[in-house]
Amino acid sequence: MRKIVIAIDGPAASGKSTTARLVAERLGYLHLDTGAMYRAVTLRVLEERIPLEDVETICAVAERTRIHLERAEKGNKVFIDDRDVTHNIRSEAVTNSVSLVSSYQRVRDVLVREQRRIAAEGGVVLEGRDIGTVVLPDADLKIFMVAGVAQRVERRRKELEEIGVAIDPSRLEGEILERDRLDSTRRSSPLRRASGAVEVDTSSLTIEQQVQFVVDMAKEIIGD
Repeated sequence: MRKIVIAIDGPAASGKSTTARLVAERLGYLHLDTGAMYRAVTLRVLEERIPLEDVETICAVAERTRIHLERAEKGNKVFIDDRDVTHNIRSEAVTNSVSLVSSYQRVRDVLVREQRRIAAEGGVVLEGRDIGTVVLPDADLKIFMVAGVAQRVERRRKELEEIGVAIDPSRLEGEILERDRLDSTRRSSPLRRASGAVEVDTSSLTIEQQVQFVVDMAKEIIGD
C-alpha cells in the first residue's frame, strides 16, 4: 500500500498536534511534531541564557543541537542529545520565546532540512505552521486547522494543567493572540493556509471527528 505524506498546519492550540498524533496511529505512520523541534532549540537557548536578539549565537545553537523524537504512548518523547525534555519544552518561558527563535531563517533552514529527510520515504504526518507552504509544499494531503480563541485558550489551559502549570485564562488568551500575530507576520515562513490545503474548523468538533475526517481523506488518496 502506498504511503503518503500528510501536512497539518494551524495556529497554536487549534488541535493539530493531537490530531496529527492520532491520525499517525490510525494509519501506522510516523508523527513528526515540528513545533517540538523549534521548542527544543528554544529551550537550549534559554538554558544557556542567550539573549533572544542574539541571532548569530542562536543559529549556532540550532546547528549543534541534536534533537531526537521517540514514539511514546501519548505522543512523541523529545530529547536534546540524550536528555528527555518532553515536559520542559512546554514551559511558559519556552512558549513565550519560541516564535522569535523560530523566526530566524538559519534556525528554520537547519530544522527544515531534517524534517524533509525524515519525510522523504513517506508514511509520515507532519504538523506545524509552515509544513504545507515551505517544508513539504508537494505533500499528498494538506490540512489547515483553525479554531475559535475561546476553544484554543481552554485547550492550552488543560495542556499546561497536565504538567502542573496554572495560568489565568485572560493572560493565556493574550499570549495566544500575540503568538498568532508573531507567527503570521514574521518574515520567514509566516503562518498561512497552503495552496490546496483543506481548512478544518475544530471549534465544535470532537477529537474523534477531526481525526476521522483526516483519516478518511487520507484513505481516499491512498486508494487512488
